[in-house]
Amino acid sequence: MRELGRDVARDYDGREPLLVAPLKASFVFVADLSRALRIPHGLDFLELASYAAGADQGGHARIRLLKDLDSEIAGRHVVVVEDVVDTGLTLNYLCKTLALRAPASLAAVTLLDRPYRRLVEDLPVRYVGFTVPDELFVGYGFDLDERFRNLPDLHVLES
Repeated sequence: MRELGRDVARDYDGREPLLVAPLKASFVFVADLSRALRIPHGLDFLELASYAAGADQGGHARIRLLKDLDSEIAGRHVVVVEDVVDTGLTLNYLCKTLALRAPASLAAVTLLDRPYRRLVEDLPVRYVGFTVPDELFVGYGFDLDERFRNLPDLHVLES
């Protein structure tokens, strides 16, 4: 966390970035990242829901905004704080939605990255905690059916 905080602080020195975290999984990560940042910054949350669209001919997941930001982001430096970037579909939706609001810049930081699963290539993932295998993680905000978020560290769930 200290390394990610140093990297973000170095790149945004002299500016006051807004950390934007999707709820719920990112709340532990964004709290620790916020504490690791030694520069002034803002913090805001939004909530997304994804669901399989059976009626969609491609069988793609649909994403919907459940809770919007409280802050205006026009002209601000926005850093999206994601728990995990996998296919990139959710982050792509989120970045396109935020880009319409004219931020000064838009970047992303992720705790866990699975670049080998990407369906979207052009993502602004600038900071990566760990590149991980395709396993199910719980703890540190990650859940399985809303359980295990409270564990203080990451665990691989054995099937």
